[in-house]
Amino acid sequence: MNLSNKALIGLTADRFRHPLDLEATNTLKQLPGLDIAIRSVLGSVAEQFFYLNNIASSVLVSEKQLPNLHQLLIEACEILDLEPPQLYVQQNPTPNAYTFAMRGKQPFVVLHTSLIEMLTPQEIQAVIAHELGHLKCEHGVYLTMANVLVLAANLLPSWGTILAQSLQERMLQWVRCAEFSCDRAALLAIQDPKVVMSVLMKLAGGSPTLAPQLNLDAFIEQAKAYDSVGADSLGEMLKTAQTAQLTHPVPVIRAREIDRWASSAQYQSIVDQKQMTQGKKLGWSNW
Repeated sequence: MNLSNKALIGLTADRFRHPLDLEATNTLKQLPGLDIAIRSVLGSVAEQFFYLNNIASSVLVSEKQLPNLHQLLIEACEILDLEPPQLYVQQNPTPNAYTFAMRGKQPFVVLHTSLIEMLTPQEIQAVIAHELGHLKCEHGVYLTMANVLVLAANLLPSWGTILAQSLQERMLQWVRCAEFSCDRAALLAIQDPKVVMSVLMKLAGGSPTLAPQLNLDAFIEQAKAYDSVGADSLGEMLKTAQTAQLTHPVPVIRAREIDRWASSAQYQSIVDQKQMTQGKKLGWSNW
């Protein structure tokens, strides 16, 4: 990879943050003392728990350990103008990746082996960049809260009062919106929307054996068919009910969103500014 053609020096989260993410984050910030409570009550416990879990049952990626993955991490961080977090690989049959960052200490990203096995190197880098998007957008505090609420609801279904259930709904709404921003971070790192959409397609219906057979163009058409279902009030209501308890938007919506943003003026302005900055460094003139 030629980083000089891709690096986005000085990139800020506000340049690419999805408007739904911004709106949902502002809504959470209006809840008095929420982020302080999360940091003080959950921060130290969660940090120690995840640190011990990673050290005990995952592999820490480095220049000496899985160096190809380490290089993908370093490249993505350079492109997104971000300090590299720790990267762990964990044996798990469920394709997934996640991020943790609290209290200003060492953040980390975890990739499951089953996810790595069905992706190309460029697609793996898109996943890493998506997780870096959480760090770039400083999602860590609310992301931790959302994960805790989901875990509590699964383990203790009767734990919640009406207030707690309302908070859970708000947190799930926020985390779904936050995913759109992170998909944009993945696109900025890879700068090829088809790679990002391919990851989403494989998450929807892939496996190590099926992944090479999947057709991205057909998946994009599938996303358009999903859009048409919401053309009436019943379809829209069913979509809302389907996604209300999910931590991520459904893959076809994410693919549609990244396809739209890739041709937007906002995305082009970020890429064009990068090219303009390089041109000035090289003595190019611009009209």
